[in-house]
Amino acid sequence: MTADDIPPHRPGEPRPGEPDLREPDLPRTAKARPKALRTGWTTGTCASAAARAAALYLATGEAQPWVEVALPSGRRVTFAVEESAELRQGRTESVVVKDAGDDPDVTHGSRLTATVSWRGAPGLALHGGVGVGVVTRPGLGLEVGGPAINPVPRSMINQAVGEVIDVDARGVDVTISVPDGELRARKTTNAKLGILGGISILGTTGIVRPFSTASWRASVEQAVSVAAAQHVPAVVLCTGGRTEKGAMELLPQLPGVSFVEVGDFTGAALRRAVEGGVPHVVFVGMAGKLTKLASGILMTHYTRSKVDPGVLADITRTAGGPAAVTEQVAHANTARHAFELWDSAGLLEAAGTELCRRVAEVLARFTEHAMTAEAAMVDFTGRTVIASAGSSAVRGGLLP
Repeated sequence: MTADDIPPHRPGEPRPGEPDLREPDLPRTAKARPKALRTGWTTGTCASAAARAAALYLATGEAQPWVEVALPSGRRVTFAVEESAELRQGRTESVVVKDAGDDPDVTHGSRLTATVSWRGAPGLALHGGVGVGVVTRPGLGLEVGGPAINPVPRSMINQAVGEVIDVDARGVDVTISVPDGELRARKTTNAKLGILGGISILGTTGIVRPFSTASWRASVEQAVSVAAAQHVPAVVLCTGGRTEKGAMELLPQLPGVSFVEVGDFTGAALRRAVEGGVPHVVFVGMAGKLTKLASGILMTHYTRSKVDPGVLADITRTAGGPAAVTEQVAHANTARHAFELWDSAGLLEAAGTELCRRVAEVLARFTEHAMTAEAAMVDFTGRTVIASAGSSAVRGGLLP
């Protein structure tokens, strides 16, 4: 066979070894609706409101019908307290019912319950009660054996209680529980991730936005169109609020309109960017979303795509990882677990760079190379860049 016998490569088609590009449809529950969708509150925000109500009851002896708590942004919001009780002297309990808005959420309507009691030592000790999952595997950024209460909700609970009680002077125990949490958790991926016995107390902004809906996709497309209309040199696609803030610090030379919180809708954002003539795209994200993109998945909703440990293992191998580490990564519980394994093996930068290189190639190929592309992997604060790569890096890419 001569070179003339080889069919020409068509833009967008995979070359040998490249992943197929896929953009799964939205789940049925996330199709377009005839009216605007409501935002709601995370389990973390509701838990902090319940904790504040119980703390106020403990400190004042009076049940509170309403409480006000601070979101991570500093904005303060008010919640109705469903019920409060004094269980015994020095021990109170309050309930706040979660409203998830119009996001498909198995925790909508759950009763976030906080029990607060005096303790013998200063400080606030946070515990997981009935219906809050226990972490049994690494890779979640939480202590194995501890409750599945994520860092931002922990901070919100500490602040909510600390505004009421000086815990440095007189300590308290705070226990968060969800009476039917174990039943609700059966409809989540918690058990697969090693979170057993209940739901997770989650949230990074305190607000549930309908990321998984057609309306959110429309808002992403609109944001990209606005950026394109202002002739920005690049759009920066970020997976969420933390990565967006980090990306703005990373790329201060770009105007604010360039940064788009894309959620799961990378493919939709890229199409709109090409239509608008934007010449360059930067994707900034954490290991999980980047792994899905490197696998060729452009709509990353959790119900339509999973992190492929095989891709992570291949990246480890390509980055020079020894066979033992590659085997560990192949059986990693989560992308975060793989991240931690890379870090422990001294492979984090090399593996992260390879991951970003693959993501940039997928982004460019999806747009049939109408755009140049770069990708950056940030840590789990969203603020520190671990690695970056891109098709335009040799031609003076935007990333440092």
